[in-house]
Amino acid sequence: MTEPIRISRTGSVETWTINRPESGNAITGKDVIAAFEAAAEGANADIAVRAVILTGEGKIFSAGGNVKEMADRQGMFGLDPIEQRWAYVDGIQRIPRALGRLEVPIIAAVNGAAVGAGCDLAMMCDIRIASERASFAESFVALGLIPGDGGSWFLQRAIGYERAAEMTFTGDRIDAPTALAWGLVSRVVPHDELVSTATELAERIAQNPSHSLRMAKRLLLESRTGTLESTLAMAAAMQPLAHADAEHQQRIARWRSS
Repeated sequence: MTEPIRISRTGSVETWTINRPESGNAITGKDVIAAFEAAAEGANADIAVRAVILTGEGKIFSAGGNVKEMADRQGMFGLDPIEQRWAYVDGIQRIPRALGRLEVPIIAAVNGAAVGAGCDLAMMCDIRIASERASFAESFVALGLIPGDGGSWFLQRAIGYERAAEMTFTGDRIDAPTALAWGLVSRVVPHDELVSTATELAERIAQNPSHSLRMAKRLLLESRTGTLESTLAMAAAMQPLAHADAEHQQRIARWRSS
């Protein structure tokens, strides 16, 4: 059986490709969830990894949940409500927790439709680049559901409450130009240039020292919900570690000799 997430590595950049095209790269399967956790843990443990690109195999970034399994009441969708609650906690919700623990910057290269939990998955990434063929839908209400994977937290932080409310309450799909105008993605590129654009950005990120990248990401994430005082305190604690890092000292030495 093929790996649910195919991981490749070039230099200091890893590319994670969701490899379930037969299900629209659905991410609710136990194997896919475990693969996200393993990928994040692997990247965290390898200080040589400095950036990650996440994309989908085939024409779809991710369809989110497996609607066929929902319709057939298979797996967790056949459980009683009490059991199903804990199945969410021990299932799909492990993905935002895993990506929340990921120490290196992650770029979503959105190659096609990002629907439901697939849309939320893109929101879990630090940076989003969209193919001109990409589209996004917070489509849960259209199926009589709610975002069960943290989408209500991620989406409004990306595009603001009002636009997140519009996407959530209508379930409507927005195209790539609208996503760019709303700030949901940082850029839209021709489909054939998506991977190269994401790779070029990841390589620019990966030119920077690993420890400072990881600390800068943590500082940004904590600053989303922390106070100014807590952010300043964290920065004051982290900065001496950055000053002590060998790569910082090497770069200062190069600057002095240039």
